[in-house]
Amino acid sequence: MAGELVLVIDDSPTITKVVQLVLTKAGYRVQTAADGEQGLAAVRADRPDLILLDFVMPRMNGYQFCRELTADAKLRDIPVILMSAKGDQVGERFVKVMGIVDYITKPFSPEAITAVVQHTIGKYGQPGHEDEHPSLVTGEDLAATDDADRAHAKSSALGHLRNQLTDVASARIAALFQLAADSRDDGAKVATDAAAIADALRAALDDAALTRMLSSIDLGLFGEGTPGLRGDLRVVPLAEVLQLLDVQEQSGVLTVERSGARVDIYFRRGRVDQAVAEGVPDEFLLGRFVIDAELMSRGDFESFLESRALHTGAKLLGQQLVRLQHLGENDLKTILTRQSSELIYEILRWRHGRFRFAAGLELPPHAIDAALGLDVEAVLMEGYRRVDEWHLIERAIDNFDVVFLRNEDSVAQMGRGRLTREELAVLELVNGKNTVKDIIRKSRMGSFEVSKMLYRLLSIKLVRRRVLPVAV
Repeated sequence: MAGELVLVIDDSPTITKVVQLVLTKAGYRVQTAADGEQGLAAVRADRPDLILLDFVMPRMNGYQFCRELTADAKLRDIPVILMSAKGDQVGERFVKVMGIVDYITKPFSPEAITAVVQHTIGKYGQPGHEDEHPSLVTGEDLAATDDADRAHAKSSALGHLRNQLTDVASARIAALFQLAADSRDDGAKVATDAAAIADALRAALDDAALTRMLSSIDLGLFGEGTPGLRGDLRVVPLAEVLQLLDVQEQSGVLTVERSGARVDIYFRRGRVDQAVAEGVPDEFLLGRFVIDAELMSRGDFESFLESRALHTGAKLLGQQLVRLQHLGENDLKTILTRQSSELIYEILRWRHGRFRFAAGLELPPHAIDAALGLDVEAVLMEGYRRVDEWHLIERAIDNFDVVFLRNEDSVAQMGRGRLTREELAVLELVNGKNTVKDIIRKSRMGSFEVSKMLYRLLSIKLVRRRVLPVAV
């Protein structure tokens, strides 16, 4: 897929909404129309690569639409898939007739609609047609992304194994030297030559230790092991994977990776016990949620981070905060819930990347201790809502390098009393120099929250997009 444009024509807002969400997650661009007349106008304004067409509609039904489409020599070769509740009766009669190349019966599953769209575009896409609709992501880019994702995943796995081996080796060597140094009897000194150290390491790296280390490594990255639940987010939307694990009450670890970012979601009997990440923006780190919940001031938290190395009683940040009585156990669970949920909301937006699920993998202590038990359906509902909002926001804020200006007259006229504290904080950072990325970083808020506030400020005309001068 390379961001092909699909036009969905259906008078049911529910159908158009569901299809739009499913296909957008699969990497397509989607336009919608409520009837045949709107559909024709949309086709003529921006030629789609594929049309999904309802049969029974007001004003102009599916048959009338196809008749108008085939009458236009410039449009008649666009493939059309019929969506009908009377699939067997209506669909078979019109396949291969008047531009209709296939049909799908309502109700249909997300997998079914994605599969039929992929198949049809693959089969009927015309050479050179892509030039009419330049995509943000080309096939060459996708192949490069796949290679980069796999290379990073392999490097990350090797690094993880290397770190574990190094930890075991360094601890055992340090212990040997310490024993040798502490021994007072020269005749009974502990041997610390190469052979003795090798023997000590073999004893430390017994079958149980090696099994534990390898259990966290995906052998499929090295061409080994048995294939499990794994795939490409452009083909299988993450929401479908989460729902499957929920329905089957699976336990294990779902790993999602993209361009250097990795999120591990720990499942126990179909519920999420915790989600953790590496290579993601600072907004997803635990400290942001501690400050958002007003459990610590920013100054106190930063002071804690500076002195963190002095506290050795706990390895994890959350555990240290509880141990030093900055947080209570319930406070920690609240912010871990928020952090895990936000991570899942974020990766639901990923349009490319890879996933794999290791069933039955023993969960690490931090996930067992967290035991959040998040309901997947509840997380997905909020995630879908945010995806919907992102679609609206991205029309006005198409990238995070955009710079905005304050409309000082409008701000003075409206007054600041009608804005929330967070909106005021974002407004203050709009100065004609800060990019959206800068505002997110300086505000210490999440990208979704900042973008949502900027969108509102744009809609009430308190800010405007800075237009850069055109070079002559």
